Amino acid sequence: MVHVLSGRILLRPTDPERSRAFYGEALGLAVFREFGTGPERGTVYFLGGGFLEVSGRSEQPPAPGLQLWLQVADAAAAHKELAARGVKILRPPVKEPWGLIEMWVADPDGVRIAVVEVPEDHPMRYRP
Repeated sequence: MVHVLSGRILLRPTDPERSRAFYGEALGLAVFREFGTGPERGTVYFLGGGFLEVSGRSEQPPAPGLQLWLQVADAAAAHKELAARGVKILRPPVKEPWGLIEMWVADPDGVRIAVVEVPEDHPMRYRP
Protein backbone atom coordinates (compact mmCIF):
# COMPACT_ATOMS: atom_id res chain seq x y z
CA MET A 1 0.00 0.00 0.00
CA VAL A 2 1.22 3.49 -0.82
CA HIS A 3 1.66 5.70 2.24
CA VAL A 4 0.19 9.04 1.14
CA LEU A 5 1.53 12.01 3.13
CA SER A 6 -0.37 14.78 1.39
CA GLY A 7 -2.52 15.36 -1.64
CA ARG A 8 -4.04 18.07 -3.75
CA ILE A 9 -6.30 18.61 -6.72
CA LEU A 10 -4.46 19.97 -9.77
CA LEU A 11 -6.52 22.33 -11.90
CA ARG A 12 -5.26 23.52 -15.29
CA PRO A 13 -7.66 26.36 -16.20
CA THR A 14 -8.18 27.91 -19.61
CA ASP A 15 -7.53 31.37 -18.12
CA PRO A 16 -5.28 31.14 -15.03
CA GLU A 17 -5.69 34.78 -13.96
CA ARG A 18 -9.48 34.53 -14.13
CA SER A 19 -9.41 31.31 -12.13
CA ARG A 20 -7.05 32.77 -9.51
CA ALA A 21 -9.44 35.71 -9.13
CA PHE A 22 -12.34 33.28 -8.71
CA TYR A 23 -10.75 30.94 -6.16
CA GLY A 24 -8.77 33.59 -4.27
CA GLU A 25 -11.14 36.55 -4.35
CA ALA A 26 -14.67 35.35 -5.16
CA LEU A 27 -14.50 32.12 -3.11
CA GLY A 28 -12.01 33.65 -0.67
CA LEU A 29 -9.76 30.58 -0.37
CA ALA A 30 -6.58 31.24 1.61
CA VAL A 31 -3.26 30.82 -0.21
CA PHE A 32 -1.01 27.98 0.98
CA ARG A 33 1.84 28.81 -1.39
CA GLU A 34 2.68 30.42 -4.72
CA PHE A 35 5.42 29.44 -7.14
CA GLY A 36 6.81 30.42 -10.53
CA THR A 37 6.28 33.62 -12.46
CA GLY A 38 4.20 34.81 -15.36
CA PRO A 39 0.63 34.01 -16.30
CA GLU A 40 0.97 30.26 -15.75
CA ARG A 41 2.48 30.62 -12.27
CA GLY A 42 1.09 28.34 -9.60
CA THR A 43 -1.09 29.15 -6.63
CA VAL A 44 -2.02 26.49 -4.09
CA TYR A 45 -5.09 27.17 -1.95
CA PHE A 46 -6.14 25.58 1.33
CA LEU A 47 -9.24 23.36 1.04
CA GLY A 48 -9.81 22.51 4.67
CA GLY A 49 -7.93 19.22 4.95
CA GLY A 50 -6.69 19.34 1.34
CA PHE A 51 -5.33 21.69 -1.28
CA LEU A 52 -6.31 23.05 -4.70
CA GLU A 53 -3.46 23.97 -7.02
CA VAL A 54 -4.28 26.34 -9.90
CA SER A 55 -1.30 26.37 -12.26
CA GLY A 56 -0.40 26.09 -15.90
CA ARG A 57 -2.91 26.50 -18.68
CA SER A 58 -5.11 24.19 -20.70
CA GLU A 59 -6.70 24.77 -24.09
CA GLN A 60 -9.75 22.80 -22.95
CA PRO A 61 -11.80 23.23 -19.77
CA PRO A 62 -11.45 20.47 -17.16
CA ALA A 63 -13.37 17.26 -17.78
CA PRO A 64 -17.10 17.60 -17.08
CA GLY A 65 -16.91 14.92 -14.41
CA LEU A 66 -14.55 16.98 -12.22
CA GLN A 67 -16.40 18.45 -9.25
CA LEU A 68 -15.24 19.95 -5.97
CA TRP A 69 -16.88 19.48 -2.56
CA LEU A 70 -16.36 22.26 -0.01
CA GLN A 71 -17.82 22.04 3.48
CA VAL A 72 -18.87 25.30 5.14
CA ALA A 73 -20.35 26.07 8.55
CA ASP A 74 -23.37 27.95 7.15
CA ALA A 75 -24.58 27.39 3.57
CA ALA A 76 -27.11 30.26 3.69
CA ALA A 77 -24.39 32.73 4.74
CA ALA A 78 -22.05 31.33 2.05
CA HIS A 79 -24.83 31.76 -0.54
CA LYS A 80 -25.33 35.40 0.41
CA GLU A 81 -21.60 36.14 0.41
CA LEU A 82 -20.83 34.34 -2.86
CA ALA A 83 -23.80 35.89 -4.67
CA ALA A 84 -22.65 39.35 -3.55
CA ARG A 85 -19.19 38.58 -5.01
CA GLY A 86 -20.72 37.66 -8.37
CA VAL A 87 -20.12 33.91 -8.16
CA LYS A 88 -22.34 31.96 -10.59
CA ILE A 89 -24.89 30.20 -8.38
CA LEU A 90 -26.18 27.08 -10.11
CA ARG A 91 -28.56 26.23 -7.28
CA PRO A 92 -29.14 27.92 -3.90
CA PRO A 93 -28.86 25.91 -0.66
CA VAL A 94 -31.35 23.03 -0.40
CA LYS A 95 -31.65 20.38 2.30
CA GLU A 96 -31.19 17.10 0.44
CA PRO A 97 -33.01 13.84 1.28
CA TRP A 98 -29.70 12.53 2.71
CA GLY A 99 -29.71 15.40 5.22
CA LEU A 100 -26.93 17.66 3.90
CA ILE A 101 -27.61 21.25 2.89
CA GLU A 102 -26.06 21.69 -0.55
CA MET A 103 -25.58 24.67 -2.82
CA TRP A 104 -23.96 24.39 -6.24
CA VAL A 105 -21.75 27.04 -7.85
CA ALA A 106 -19.46 27.01 -10.90
CA ASP A 107 -15.96 28.31 -11.50
CA PRO A 108 -15.13 30.30 -14.66
CA ASP A 109 -14.42 27.09 -16.64
CA GLY A 110 -17.70 25.52 -15.52
CA VAL A 111 -16.24 23.24 -12.83
CA ARG A 112 -19.17 22.45 -10.55
CA ILE A 113 -18.56 23.06 -6.85
CA ALA A 114 -20.79 21.69 -4.10
CA VAL A 115 -20.85 24.01 -1.11
CA VAL A 116 -22.12 21.81 1.72
CA GLU A 117 -23.30 22.38 5.27
CA VAL A 118 -23.43 19.36 7.57
CA PRO A 119 -26.26 20.04 10.06
CA GLU A 120 -25.68 19.38 13.76
CA ASP A 121 -27.99 16.33 13.75
CA HIS A 122 -26.50 14.70 10.63
CA PRO A 123 -24.90 11.22 11.06
CA MET A 124 -21.59 12.60 9.70
CA ARG A 125 -21.31 14.49 13.00
CA TYR A 126 -22.28 11.54 15.19
CA ARG A 127 -19.63 10.46 17.62
CA PRO A 128 -20.41 7.26 19.58
